[in-house]
Amino acid sequence: MRQIEAIFLDRDGTIGEDDTVHYPGEFELFPYVEKGIKRLKQDNIKIFSFTNQPGISNGLAKRQDFVQELKGFGFNDVYICPHRHDEGCSCRKPNTGMLMEAQQKHELKLENCVVVGDRWSDIVAAAKVGSIKILVKTGAGKSSLNEHFDKLNDVNIDYIANDFKDAISWLYSNYILSNRL
Repeated sequence: MRQIEAIFLDRDGTIGEDDTVHYPGEFELFPYVEKGIKRLKQDNIKIFSFTNQPGISNGLAKRQDFVQELKGFGFNDVYICPHRHDEGCSCRKPNTGMLMEAQQKHELKLENCVVVGDRWSDIVAAAKVGSIKILVKTGAGKSSLNEHFDKLNDVNIDYIANDFKDAISWLYSNYILSNRL
């Protein structure tokens, strides 16, 4: 059984709210997310955010506000792509820039990491680096499966979860999630 080093969590639709962006101060977590993050951290699993936030480029929000909010939710580190789709950056999902930055900074083996997200772009980014892929049906999850299935055609999703709690339960049932010495 593989031992998990870190879990990358998408923000909007995965850990709270719906399939639209809610800026810091307006964003609410789904039930169990805070407890789930705390449980994972108690088992010494690193928790990273992994989120596209083009509102930063558009001047609608500040990166630091997202960082402060996500750190307040218990994330160990925060990876944010502030770019719009048309800016052609390497960090915007489905590109792998955020995952590669975390890999280098935290000396991770990405095949021992998990990506949990509600959009096809989360899952495709995870597939490109060999991470475990969990699609949650909250947020844009159902539309990712129904309307964007063509983008997921060649991707083997490891688990389709009803929500964050279901995703974490599946991980605890199928992988070693305790890094306690």
